[in-house]
Amino acid sequence: MPVKNYALDARLNPPVLRARLAAGPDGRQRLLAPGVGMFRSAPDPGALVGPDQAIGALEILGVVHHVLAPAGAGGLVIAPDDLPRGPAAARRPVGFDDLLLTLDPSATRGDSAAQQTSATAGATVSGAAVLRAPTSGRFYIRSGPGKPAFVSVGAVIEVGQTVGLIEVMKTFSRVLYGGDALPSRARVVRICQTDESDVAQGDPLLEVEDAASDQNTKPHPA
Repeated sequence: MPVKNYALDARLNPPVLRARLAAGPDGRQRLLAPGVGMFRSAPDPGALVGPDQAIGALEILGVVHHVLAPAGAGGLVIAPDDLPRGPAAARRPVGFDDLLLTLDPSATRGDSAAQQTSATAGATVSGAAVLRAPTSGRFYIRSGPGKPAFVSVGAVIEVGQTVGLIEVMKTFSRVLYGGDALPSRARVVRICQTDESDVAQGDPLLEVEDAASDQNTKPHPA
């Protein structure tokens, strides 16, 4: 009887919480802690954040929860004066409704430099649309040694599909396909990183082309 790999299951299916959304008088959005714990792995200033995107990890009583942006959230991460910076920002205690991130919704489009650093920016390389790393870390194209890759060249993928994992401080986050400038149904033309590569935020992960006209091709399983 095969032995179930609980560590891998936890890696791929960690508990998930959604940040709380609060609008500020300056038009900026505040993403607030959904619980009490130690918050880490927040996206860097300038990263583009949208609904259901991972924005960090919250450790509660020794259990790491992935924190997602709530519905209605969207904008570029800014670095307000009231949040710690440097090493203190890597892992910090938070209480319920404490500030996690501040977003500037007015900067979600028309800022090509910022879009270059986001996971879902659709800047082109060699004429193809590009899915980029949402954060720095170690990129995995498969769930474990000997396991099939999440995607392969020629595979057709759709929005919300898992295309890899990124490990940050022993916490694994799924990398999901999608973004404003990316086709909703796409064919993978190039995998830009090898398995277990160290990547920086904004590094290209996949090059894709529009596959909307190819409705007979079955999407690659997540």
